[in-house]
Amino acid sequence: MIKISSRHVRAAVLAGAAALGVSAAPPPKPIAQFIEFHCADCHDGDEEKGGLDFAALAFAPDDPKNFSTWVKIHDRASAGEMPPKKRERPEPAELQTFLATLSSNLTQAEQQGIAREGRATQRRLNRYEYENALRDLLDAPWLQVRDSLPEDGEAFRFNKVGDALDISHVQMARYMAAADYALRQVMAKQVQRPATATTRYYAREQRSFVGPMKFSAFNTAPERATFPVFGVAAQPEVRAAKAPMTVGAADPEKRELEGVGLVASTYEPLEPKFNQFKAPVAGHYRIRINAFSIWVGPGKPVKGKPDRWWIPDLEDVTRGRRSEPITVYSETPPRQLRHLGKFDVGPDPTVNELDVWLLAGETIRPDAARLFRSRPGAGRWQNPLAVKDGQPGVAFRWLEVEGPLYDEWPTKGHRLLFGDLPVTQSDAGVDVVSADPSKDTHRLLLGFMQHAYRRPVAEAEVNRFVPVVNAILKSGSGFADAMIGGYTSVLCSPEFICVAEKPGRLDDYAIASRLSFFLWNSAPDAELRTLAAKGKLHRPEVLRAQTERLLNHAKSRRFVDAFLDYWLDLRRIVSTAPDSTLYPDYYLDDLLAESALEETQQFFAELVRRDLPARNIITADFAIVNERLAAHYELPPIEGVGMRRVPVPPGNPRGGLLTQAAVLKVTANGTTTSPVLRGVWVMERILGETVPPPPASTPAIEPDIRGTTTLRQQLERHRTEQSCAVCHVKIDPPGFALESFDVMGGWRDHYRAIADGTVPQSGIGRGGQKFAFHLAQPVDATGQLPDGRKFSDIREFKQLLLDRETQVARNLGRQFIVYATGAPVRFSDRAALEKILQRTTAGGHGVRSLIHEIVQSDIFLTK
Repeated sequence: MIKISSRHVRAAVLAGAAALGVSAAPPPKPIAQFIEFHCADCHDGDEEKGGLDFAALAFAPDDPKNFSTWVKIHDRASAGEMPPKKRERPEPAELQTFLATLSSNLTQAEQQGIAREGRATQRRLNRYEYENALRDLLDAPWLQVRDSLPEDGEAFRFNKVGDALDISHVQMARYMAAADYALRQVMAKQVQRPATATTRYYAREQRSFVGPMKFSAFNTAPERATFPVFGVAAQPEVRAAKAPMTVGAADPEKRELEGVGLVASTYEPLEPKFNQFKAPVAGHYRIRINAFSIWVGPGKPVKGKPDRWWIPDLEDVTRGRRSEPITVYSETPPRQLRHLGKFDVGPDPTVNELDVWLLAGETIRPDAARLFRSRPGAGRWQNPLAVKDGQPGVAFRWLEVEGPLYDEWPTKGHRLLFGDLPVTQSDAGVDVVSADPSKDTHRLLLGFMQHAYRRPVAEAEVNRFVPVVNAILKSGSGFADAMIGGYTSVLCSPEFICVAEKPGRLDDYAIASRLSFFLWNSAPDAELRTLAAKGKLHRPEVLRAQTERLLNHAKSRRFVDAFLDYWLDLRRIVSTAPDSTLYPDYYLDDLLAESALEETQQFFAELVRRDLPARNIITADFAIVNERLAAHYELPPIEGVGMRRVPVPPGNPRGGLLTQAAVLKVTANGTTTSPVLRGVWVMERILGETVPPPPASTPAIEPDIRGTTTLRQQLERHRTEQSCAVCHVKIDPPGFALESFDVMGGWRDHYRAIADGTVPQSGIGRGGQKFAFHLAQPVDATGQLPDGRKFSDIREFKQLLLDRETQVARNLGRQFIVYATGAPVRFSDRAALEKILQRTTAGGHGVRSLIHEIVQSDIFLTK
């Protein structure tokens, strides 16, 4: 092999730059010499290993693609991956000189570009931010507009980067429709303040509760029927229509004791809801539900027939034996559900209250979430909760609704739009009367813009929108419609829809916006704007105090939820469902799926709230669970649907994000798990190490649901091929460690499989069908890290991973920076990130401390 001299390297670089059409100087001598002695043999025009040819590679860091290539060269050399270990290694001083020189040149080139253009590209608000900004501006927490907008693009994991947030005519049309809808939602629908009424809706008077009491050609199963109870006793004469369904208002005392029972969860065809109630207007309500748990006896034996004790006897009802969790949803037909809250009901009737925001037309649908859901299958369904002396159930008595509730009338949203102008009502609807439309148009638009825009507004800016209002007035529309047209234009203007930042140091208004969109996912409030107007927000002590205020506010949950939706992909938790045949014990278990999501959200919120070290992402001595999750995790039993912090016993594999059900669900497909997918997820989401996609010629590995081979066995072929082994040696170990967890995060010692001629596992699924799967190959969760250290299971893997807790904190800091600034951690930002890590070392890189240090950093305070 012929050596390429440093002179030839410099000449090749200049020739390559000319071919690219970019300016390039010869690489500094230390770079050229290092390449000549340690790289050129394998990366020249003859060999081009890894697709890299130094003879053709220019040194032109002003070119983004060229810059990226040199960054990869820097990082591979810095990590000790290049030159490869089998080659002669450079002297430490020589390597350090090469890295320092290359780093200095790359940093200088990048910072020159940042000085001209800034770190972040200009961007629009994403769907989350737009919805929250409208809610806060119009004081309308119930607004639902996010799902009416097109899906946001992603870059660097998040929907916060301008390069991925395009603005098309479709996008603008949707924004206009969303703005118009939101504005009309907050406009007064009548002249007088709506009366706040308290109305009770009795279960015995709801058709969806009493209809299933009668069997039909489509349903002859007691499990799918509702049944009347009086106190805690059955009323067979009422069910047989030999007595009235309800005593009604004629006997209020007895009416209070009437209820409707069931032994199944709310699911087709049994879908009880309080259908007599429909929210008259969108807004704030207080709802109360009277319910209690019951016990329903077993079916009576029939002479000459097998005893089927699992079929309930709806005439044998007694006091419940335990509490039952109730999940409450609002429902818009057909079956559009929104989660409102949850509570437990015990054997004694109790009234449970929820403070909720409802959309106009929504009704209330309660669900006895622990109970089973009967589904057709190979045989007649059987309640998995039934025992030989009966099965659990729940009885509902009534729903009471108080509302709509108003703090003032007209509402803040209406007053923002129309001030104190009088409201009139006619057959044509509601309108606002203006004695001087020209003057009121200018005044109202200016006031609205001052609230909507996140910077000072000059009076002349109003002139952009006055023609919109005038044109609508000329068409014959009323003043209210005309103003809504003008306001819609404001809410779709660049000043509202885009994040305005100029290259260089951010001014106080830009800081207020960046801080608020970071920690509240919405526009800044009055306090932040006031501090910005006074020029005080940039002061470190003021900025720190405001960061604390925002983190302590309930709106910070928006940050937690939206951040996790993208960092951990939690928004995809409903994208797959556990397979009904392989995982019938999880199938249709909404309580488990909802609890799993809430666990991860509350766990991360706990890390932020208590400033817990970042290593808790890997493993923690606590978990946040309810009864369902505690049972799923094999933790000491607890009772109740409420989430709470509990200690993780020694030896239990739970604690930390890696072994939470939500994370394990989004890294599976509902049927199988893949060590590759989970391994890549750990490498990228937890450690921040990018894994390149497999070569196009590499075939996908198909899972064997018959259970004859495992994915580990199939992966052995990939690991023996050099081109595959480079990546698989890194991604397979974490994936193997997580193989002890199934598609819903449950612990397993064997894989599940389906095959003819095998004896299925004993058990009954949530849908009432007997298990059809059998236990196949044993799980092998052992592995070896690239450095040679071995582990036998997830517990040992977590302990090994703790040696990289600084890298975990570094990656978390990177994710925060992308989310907060709309730009990735660039090469020239790395030193600043390391300083942030140094300042948080004493507290183990506390999560709240990381947030504070990022907000105080130049990365955050410059575009």
